Amino acid sequence: MAANHQSPWESFFLQTLFLPTSSIMKKEILIIPFFGWAISRLKPISINRKLKVESLKKVIEIGGERIRGGYAVLVFPEGTRKKPEEGIGKFGNSCGLLASSEAVPIIPICHNSGKYWINRSFKKKSGNINLVIGKPIYGSNAKKLTEEARSWIEKAYIKIS
Repeated sequence: MAANHQSPWESFFLQTLFLPTSSIMKKEILIIPFFGWAISRLKPISINRKLKVESLKKVIEIGGERIRGGYAVLVFPEGTRKKPEEGIGKFGNSCGLLASSEAVPIIPICHNSGKYWINRSFKKKSGNINLVIGKPIYGSNAKKLTEEARSWIEKAYIKIS
């Protein structure tokens, strides 16, 4: 699964779409008392975003193991949360590389959760979060897969925002 990244909402909710799911997340989350410890039980793939090459290798290696073990892997290719008004950011290639190396499709997912779950705040606004799940995107070219996923998510975001 490849999804846009706006708020904590998608980090919680999208893990429930396919079970079991393993999310890619920054390693700092796992050291948060109680919350991080609980999240670690879900077998996330923790990365150090400062070490880009090493992190990408880890995503491909461990993500591949998880996929072969029956897990869905949740990727936020933007890397960091974007404000809703910023639209869809640049994508890293991890989703395309993982999908092509394991010969599995990318399931593109788009939402507007940042409008209601304000990032870096406990504040919530009332309203309905729109979520759209696209058809699987198949292919063997990692860069093309990533571009197709980003393009689909960007078009879907324009429609729901």
